[in-house]
Amino acid sequence: MAATKYVVLVTILASILQGVVSQDLPVTQVCLGCICEAISRCNTSSVCSGDVCGPFRITWGYWADSGKPTLKGKSPNDPDAYSSCAGDTYCAALSVQGYMKKFQQDCNNDGKIDCDDFALIHTHGGYGCKGNILPEPFGERYQQCKKFVQGYN
Repeated sequence: MAATKYVVLVTILASILQGVVSQDLPVTQVCLGCICEAISRCNTSSVCSGDVCGPFRITWGYWADSGKPTLKGKSPNDPDAYSSCAGDTYCAALSVQGYMKKFQQDCNNDGKIDCDDFALIHTHGGYGCKGNILPEPFGERYQQCKKFVQGYN
């Protein structure tokens, strides 16, 4: 049953995010899905809580470092540009892509840059991922998603 849940969640998220992944963007749809699942259980109804917003639980600084993507027609200078983007699954995924494009690195020193590195960057930031492990419960959820999703990369 758990495997089915993750496959369904990631499949739904992948369909929402179709088009977010391209040759210029480093994170696969499956990886985005597992990060989303691990960080918030892909809670798309989640608004801002403290200094984090949306299903990817991003901060204003993360959003700014990602290039300040916005919803169509909105200026990055609008007072609600950050929170409205972070609360929108597609726009928030663009923010994750921009952040990872800027900070992608081999955090775990395994000789490749992959979703494990992106998960570390997402939770520890672009300057803090090396030598760290995934915090709980994020780490457990991420590993479960990774284990159960076919074609994971």
